[in-house]
Amino acid sequence: MLKPESLTERQALQVEPMPRVLLRLTLSCLLLIAVALLLVYQLTWRPPAHELLTASCSTAVQAPKLVPGQALKVMTWNIQYLAGKRYVFWYDMADGSGPDERPTPEDLAYNLDEVARVIRDEQPDIVLLQGVDDGAKNSDYQDQQKLLQERLADLYPCSTQAFYWKAEFVPSPHIWGSVGRKLTTLSRFHIDSAERLQLPVPDANIISRQFQPKNALLVSYLPLRDGGKLAVINTHLATAKPGDGTAQKQIAATETLLDKLEGGGTPWLIGGDFNLLPLGQYQRLPEQQRISYATDSELHALWEKYPMIPNNTESSGTDRSQWLTHFPNDSRINGPDRTVDYLFYSPSLKRVSARVRRDDTLLISDHLPVIGRFLLPVLP
Repeated sequence: MLKPESLTERQALQVEPMPRVLLRLTLSCLLLIAVALLLVYQLTWRPPAHELLTASCSTAVQAPKLVPGQALKVMTWNIQYLAGKRYVFWYDMADGSGPDERPTPEDLAYNLDEVARVIRDEQPDIVLLQGVDDGAKNSDYQDQQKLLQERLADLYPCSTQAFYWKAEFVPSPHIWGSVGRKLTTLSRFHIDSAERLQLPVPDANIISRQFQPKNALLVSYLPLRDGGKLAVINTHLATAKPGDGTAQKQIAATETLLDKLEGGGTPWLIGGDFNLLPLGQYQRLPEQQRISYATDSELHALWEKYPMIPNNTESSGTDRSQWLTHFPNDSRINGPDRTVDYLFYSPSLKRVSARVRRDDTLLISDHLPVIGRFLLPVLP
């Protein structure tokens, strides 16, 4: 005679499969997480803290070496990936509400020719460009450095480059594809070597951080004919967010490099989009435009030590309109209203002249080119 099951035994039989279901669900979730992390790892870019780069010099044109004591003309310009000024992009608004996501192919082509025109007209010895796209979906996967060099090959036999934003896929509805943005340095003079130095990145969770820009210093070393070298540094610092500490950290890392070069007797200059205001401009901005800046500019750590173009007297003085370098993509703003692009240089170099080219560049980019002319030091 079969013994009837007790209530406890029947309950145990009913409950027993549940741990197996939970185990399968847990394992499935862990597998999905692992696949997602692997996908993020494969789609994104993690540059080393220090990377040696190869300078590219044409064999068709023999690039000369710099001569101690010679004049040197340098231009820095954030070309905004050749997008032009007919847009208010989603990222131009603090809340991400800008209506535009990408420029048209026609605007990319027009602004490519315009940037080449300005460079050819100025013919600086060294050109420091920021916001140069390479392989980005929203700029039609162009290699913009290559396109520019094809138009300027007779002027600049040497170049260096370093990415500061790169990913095969960014899962943002405004991008939903690849990004690639780099610093480009063009030189009429020979470049021996170069290196990329990673700057501190903004705080973010481990996933978001993989898709964000990774700002850097591109350092190019130009040999002097009688020995020694000139260090030329190109950079684009992160968009400032007061209180998060990123600007201070990036400026501190930059200062460390400049101090090292200066202490070692190596003449240097640095140019780029620093995304920081000079002394006195914060108070002149409308309140809604101050959100990205600190009352006390983090840039003071550099200007207190080293000469800059434009200096604080120029950028905040009676003729300050001549030294404004940024024309934000914002329908409320009808012209350049702040300075965020600069050239800093070693005290061993002598400033001869400087200016911001404004009249024919207002519609090419949201930044204006800053141009400086220097005398290199004479070796003892």
